[in-house]
Amino acid sequence: LLLTSLLSSGVSLEFRYHNTVEVERYLRDVNNTFDFTHLHSIGKSVEGRDLWVLILGKNPAEHRMGIPEFKYVGNMHGNEVVGRVLLLQLIDHLTRGYLSDPLVTHLLNSTRVHILVSMNPDGFESSSRDCMYSQGRFNKNGIDLNRNFPDAFSKKESGMREMEVRAIMDWLKTESFVLSANLHGGAVVASYPYDNSNGGSELQSGSSVAPDNDVLIQLAKTYSYTHSQMHKGDHCYDSKDFKEGITNGYYWYPLPGGMQDYNYVWGQCLEITLELSCCKYPPESDLPGLWDANRAALLAYMQQVHLGVKGQVLDAEGNPLQNALVEVEGRQNLCPFRTDRHGEYYRLLLPGNYTFRVTFPGHQVLTETLTVPYGPDSFSALVHNFQLQRSAAATPGPSRPTQSCTPPQVWRPLGGHSPSLGPSGVTILLVLLVLRDTMLL
Repeated sequence: LLLTSLLSSGVSLEFRYHNTVEVERYLRDVNNTFDFTHLHSIGKSVEGRDLWVLILGKNPAEHRMGIPEFKYVGNMHGNEVVGRVLLLQLIDHLTRGYLSDPLVTHLLNSTRVHILVSMNPDGFESSSRDCMYSQGRFNKNGIDLNRNFPDAFSKKESGMREMEVRAIMDWLKTESFVLSANLHGGAVVASYPYDNSNGGSELQSGSSVAPDNDVLIQLAKTYSYTHSQMHKGDHCYDSKDFKEGITNGYYWYPLPGGMQDYNYVWGQCLEITLELSCCKYPPESDLPGLWDANRAALLAYMQQVHLGVKGQVLDAEGNPLQNALVEVEGRQNLCPFRTDRHGEYYRLLLPGNYTFRVTFPGHQVLTETLTVPYGPDSFSALVHNFQLQRSAAATPGPSRPTQSCTPPQVWRPLGGHSPSLGPSGVTILLVLLVLRDTMLL
């Protein structure tokens, strides 16, 4: 059965492994059929395959004020294929359920959902169907994409960014993502930041503890307890037991250059890693059961994007302020959360009382205490705008250095492997990078 005939015939998406051409054909068909979807490519793989993202929501083509941005990313490791299948099934479920299923309708009316089915299509196409030892984990250049992101804890930078990694980094600059999950395989557990540590104050009892640790644990537990088996913690015969089906990433094993830490530290996006199957490449006969085990959890996790508080930071005349710092007392994020180009902020927080400190140059520091309810049940975080007054005196700068909040911008040229550069070549490359990142190239 051809994928292009599925939507018109009303037949459900088959439980099998679809190749890259078939996935693209299906996504285009979905986009042409449903006006609440938008399809675009965020970049290309080393071998030139598009990294297609399907957006679903009431206004899919552009951001709307107060609507949080959510994303799922699958198939980062090419031979870990279950996430790829589940995201296709999720698209099928969301498109069929919109305006008929109350949960799906509420989710898409209140959230803009981005789905990247495969971050590593080259790896997938080179994979063999072996449970644990299939080739295809790496991209075409033989690089593990989940070790290639800038790392706030590592002094040994990996150097060149792979094309697929650079595409994700650029994507995070274009959208103010609030919540995300990265789908993997080879275990059954929800892993949360930090993945790495340099032995500083974040290292506590073997875990690398993030400032928003309570929220991250809640996110991981939301998935594990909504999943049919994950919360039991002992699903795979050859894997360690995970209490409640969750783990701190570093406590499991240190992981430098990972995507979830990059999202959290530099993207202001809370991301967890979902390991969804004991086999990285299970037989197709297992796929219906894996969808049944994960369907409710995928939806429940999306709903968590409505935790906490959202709103704008405004000046005395009501104009939005970009790059205002919105800090929560007791949460010293490595990179302070800032408002986006719309003056918007989103802070995922559990119910409780929180004191906010809002700063912007030339304005008085604003301190307010808010009582935060549980937002997911009503599909909306608490809405609160902060309005700042101009100050005659200079506003103090941030209370700690923020130089580390600009991630390294080194990228691998389109040709794939890095060329050997002499001193003049390095100078030219640096100039090109500056021009590229200021959009002059």
